[in-house]
Amino acid sequence: MVFALAALVGGFVSGFSGFAMGLVVSGVWLHIITPMQTATLIAGYGLLTQGYGIFKLRNSLDLRKAWPLALGTVIGIPIGVGILSYLNPAYLRFGVGTLLIVYAIYGLARPVFAPIKIGTRADIAIGISNGLLGGLTGLGGIISTISCQWRGWPKDLQRAVFQPVLFAAFVVISISQAAAGSITKQTLALYALGAPFMVAGLWSGFRLFGKIDDETFRKTVLALLLLAGISLIASTLPFLN
Repeated sequence: MVFALAALVGGFVSGFSGFAMGLVVSGVWLHIITPMQTATLIAGYGLLTQGYGIFKLRNSLDLRKAWPLALGTVIGIPIGVGILSYLNPAYLRFGVGTLLIVYAIYGLARPVFAPIKIGTRADIAIGISNGLLGGLTGLGGIISTISCQWRGWPKDLQRAVFQPVLFAAFVVISISQAAAGSITKQTLALYALGAPFMVAGLWSGFRLFGKIDDETFRKTVLALLLLAGISLIASTLPFLN
């Protein structure tokens, strides 16, 4: 029941904001199932939540805006995973968490950012940074989500860009997990158990998303980024000397 309830809430948050499902469910699942099962389920459900979001926003999709970020993300993820063994993950998570907190508080305390025009090459670089952060911390959509805010796009267009990027990231992660043998029968059984609750949460979250304005969406994203930063710092405090 606790597992299913977390899936319901995670689906709702994803349906409402387009991301942060993994952030929500991991805080619960890591206490009742193994870390490997949690990571595998987050990637599997990520394909579901992002695929659902892409379908719902199909009329706003513009792959010309999404592909540079997606390409960079796919390139950056294995690089981030590769260099992770050379870094202290605790200090890395603490640093990233601090930056997210500062950015989110600044964004919540000031008016809307002036729109920034970003070219294709810069988008690929942003995507690589996005993938690097995903490989290093597991938060594969943070930088791409922030970059969509910088452009001043309406909420539907923001999601129609960063959700395909997240979907591409989860495809790479899921393939890697399958190759590593982390997708077991028990994990698939858990996936089947939580899927109806995840879908119910997605549906209700999207209904609420359709009723909010762009400014409310902006503040929601910033609040979730703040939560992500706090979560990263909290997870590292026991390991810092």
